[in-house]
Amino acid sequence: MGRLVVVSNRVVVPSGNDSAGGLAVAVRAVLKRHPGIWFGWSGRVTAKPDAAVRTIERGNQSYIVTDLLKEDFEEYYNGFANRVLWPIFHYRLDIAEFSRRDLKGYMRVNEHFAGELHKILAPDDLIWVHDYHLLPLARKLRELGHRNRIGFFHHIPFPPPEVLAALPNHEQLIPAICDYDLVGFQTEGDAMNLAHYLRDECDLPTRDLCSFRTNERTVQLGVFPVGVETVELNRLARRAVNAPFVRNVVESLAGRDMLIGVDRLDYSKGIALRMEAFDRFLSTYPDWRGKVTYLQITPKSRSKIREYAEMERQIDETAGRVNGKYGEASWTPIRYVNRTHRRAALAGLYRSARAALVTPLRDGMNLVAKEYVACQDSEDPGVLILSRFAGAADECAAALLVNPYDPEAVGNAIRQALSMPLDERRSRHNELLQVLMANDIKGWGEQFLKALMRTQCVPDWPSLVQLPEADWINTGEVEAESMENSVVD
Repeated sequence: MGRLVVVSNRVVVPSGNDSAGGLAVAVRAVLKRHPGIWFGWSGRVTAKPDAAVRTIERGNQSYIVTDLLKEDFEEYYNGFANRVLWPIFHYRLDIAEFSRRDLKGYMRVNEHFAGELHKILAPDDLIWVHDYHLLPLARKLRELGHRNRIGFFHHIPFPPPEVLAALPNHEQLIPAICDYDLVGFQTEGDAMNLAHYLRDECDLPTRDLCSFRTNERTVQLGVFPVGVETVELNRLARRAVNAPFVRNVVESLAGRDMLIGVDRLDYSKGIALRMEAFDRFLSTYPDWRGKVTYLQITPKSRSKIREYAEMERQIDETAGRVNGKYGEASWTPIRYVNRTHRRAALAGLYRSARAALVTPLRDGMNLVAKEYVACQDSEDPGVLILSRFAGAADECAAALLVNPYDPEAVGNAIRQALSMPLDERRSRHNELLQVLMANDIKGWGEQFLKALMRTQCVPDWPSLVQLPEADWINTGEVEAESMENSVVD
């Protein structure tokens, strides 16, 4: 193949600050093995009529970034991507705010991206597009004449057809995904939701719900759950527990157990309900009062969007109410922190926490769950409390799986985690660790690219290359090599 061209909404150029997480960590792991180009938005908003495009070189890696006009930013990013697609893909039809102006802005930015890529693409380049911001990008590239293999990975949940059908103009937008050769998902449920949409809403022929034929090509669906840098994270956590910052946090607990939650401020994370569950735990099990502290680290995001400002107020009030209800002069039940922490600091905090509360209402994967497991001391590990609605739940069956909408059940899981015998903690952790080691971050990228290379550029149904059964859920043997703290959107 030619170069690997990665395209995402945001490009994170290495700068010495190691707080990048989520998508950024995953993409960097792939580009270490396949140096090429990473193209996307610079994160800058400009008033100039011609958005600046520039190339940044770091070693043998090229980063090509483009600024966005203020109008484009408001309509494409704040508007359609974050006020329509994000809530709908997270099953929140009640807060989606559709406008045709924002849809036009979304399509306009995808056209802009395609136009800039058109200037640099070679016929043998392999293109890998990431996430919901760029659903129609392959169609825009096809319209410009590009026949390259183009893959798409959907990092967030993908809802069932009846939810997607509530999106105005869904019949124009969603079928554009068929201009990709391979579409990857975090879970089998997400992949099946698109499969049912293509079959039932688009009436596309399929033999196995994994491959769908259009007039131009065959689009294949696959499941590629994102992993983490398991070995590296454990090594980092071992060092970080002795760092001054982590030692100060642990010493300030005065011997108390620590629960930890790390989430970007977003309604999909269920942070207020999680605090309600901690309230229920303290109410139901009063003997634990004064013996455990819940640390919630929540960097703010999208603060200019009304729903996020309201959610921030609600979480602030919930934390204040719980602290006022149970707190003492020498003990604050909830420590709620709205700032980003460096990767090493988080690794040390994960290793120091007796349990992690990872209870999103809906999540594509949630790498915090896997990072927490990777950072643990295998001789004395903590316990992962995980929402059954996080993509990570498919792989992390040995966690304490909970319904995040049920505060009483989550409260009971907190007690179970804090009281769990060492033998059971070790057994659960060992099972989780084996899953992480078998499917780490480097393996994820390699699995996807190999599957993309096997796709056909021209539809030929009789000789169709289908993904083998094992590739429907990719958990093959891989080498051991993400921090979802200041998550990159």
